[in-house]
Amino acid sequence: MSISTSLDGRVQSHTRAHLSESRARVASMLGDIVEDRSLGARLWSTDDVEYLNCGGYGTLLLGSRHPRVVDAVIAQLGRHPVSTRTLLEPRVAEAAAALAARLPDPLSKVYFGASGTEATEAAVKMACSAGHHRLIGASRGYHGKTLGALALTANPSYQNPFRRLFTAATTVPYGDVQALSDALGDDASDACVVLEPVQGEGGVVLPPRNYLAVASALCRERGALLVIDEIMTGLGRTGLMWESERDAVDADIVLVGKSLGGGVIPVSAAVATPRAFRAFDIDFGIHTSTFSGAPLGMAAACAALEVIDDEKLVARSARTGGRLLDELRILTADLGTVEVRGRGLLIGLDFGDAGTAGRFLLALLDRRVVANHSLNASPVVRFTPPATMTEADVDWMLTAVGDALRETFSKGHR
Repeated sequence: MSISTSLDGRVQSHTRAHLSESRARVASMLGDIVEDRSLGARLWSTDDVEYLNCGGYGTLLLGSRHPRVVDAVIAQLGRHPVSTRTLLEPRVAEAAAALAARLPDPLSKVYFGASGTEATEAAVKMACSAGHHRLIGASRGYHGKTLGALALTANPSYQNPFRRLFTAATTVPYGDVQALSDALGDDASDACVVLEPVQGEGGVVLPPRNYLAVASALCRERGALLVIDEIMTGLGRTGLMWESERDAVDADIVLVGKSLGGGVIPVSAAVATPRAFRAFDIDFGIHTSTFSGAPLGMAAACAALEVIDDEKLVARSARTGGRLLDELRILTADLGTVEVRGRGLLIGLDFGDAGTAGRFLLALLDRRVVANHSLNASPVVRFTPPATMTEADVDWMLTAVGDALRETFSKGHR
């Protein structure tokens, strides 16, 4: 038995015994491939097979191990990785200023976390502390799985075991202005609306034209607090720095994550107006975390923001995403059951049923391309490749998708 085969067996065994049996079962369905190292848009398994990584759940806008982010993290690691949480620390202050500078006024106050769900939790607490305790989310919305965030993640399979531990949010159909208006009521001064500008885990669902602008106006007119979840879409993923720019949304809090850590360190943030942040300003101890704003993560965030600007990744995302969407629509034109949706490098192929999507995902993996299924929409396979991908990467992806589609829809699999 080779060293890599022995290692792979141990990984599967330990996963089943100590992490999750269901996770191990899914790994077996995917061929028990064990990932080992990564660089840019490429990923290698322990047996040295090279894959194109178009997955990563949206975290790899800069690709894997971008040298400027890695260098910044290594430098910080050698200097001061974890702060006292008692004294002032320069990296977190620098990161907060850099992030706030990239958002419209008056979004100027920042709370840092590690995961997207932590940013959602912070936003929910900001809203409640300001009297906006009535939560309104959208069907198929996804905002995380910790208890406060889970109240807004509209998937019964995730919510049902824990319903007694949280007050469920009101859920309205995504894109339905009238339903949102009815849920708000004439006086919504006690309400907090949480929306994604494109529903990522919901299956790359794009809102109707002007939906977000009208939703924003309704919240302003009736006194509701508006949270826009840009964890998946923000920082250039959709071809704009912030997808909510498309409708000139006037948000009280914007959630940021995924790409913020540069694909190296987990970093998230809730960026708020002074009014929404007021309770946190009065007493910073109202919501704290030991590793919130840790210098190591802040070094990654600062470097990531600089790379996004310097390498024009927003424009590259728009350009590459536009080509991919055009080509994917050509590849699926004769397959009436497949719908291509997307903005920039957030792309979904909707197969209409989970079984077909699963077969396509496996066929794609056979061609050494990694993609993701959508957690709130099992018929949708999602691509979130890096904005740093090369022409060769794009060609590889399109060739693999074309071949995988032909296999999936071959005579024996219709």
